[in-house]
Amino acid sequence: MSDLNRTTTARTSRPRIAALLALVMLGATGLAACDSEGPAEQLGEKIDNTVEETGDAIENATDK
Repeated sequence: MSDLNRTTTARTSRPRIAALLALVMLGATGLAACDSEGPAEQLGEKIDNTVEETGDAIENATDK
């Protein structure tokens, strides 16, 4: 590989590495922001719990 190709490759890879690093940091920030539950997610969790409790009650009633 000639010196010109090495220099060109080094110059073009730095912006790519910087862009990749920025994407990774942005993705990590986005995942950290997903920790808090919104009202729809809270409602969905309540529905899931109610369905599970109902299923347990039906199972207990049929076991007797």
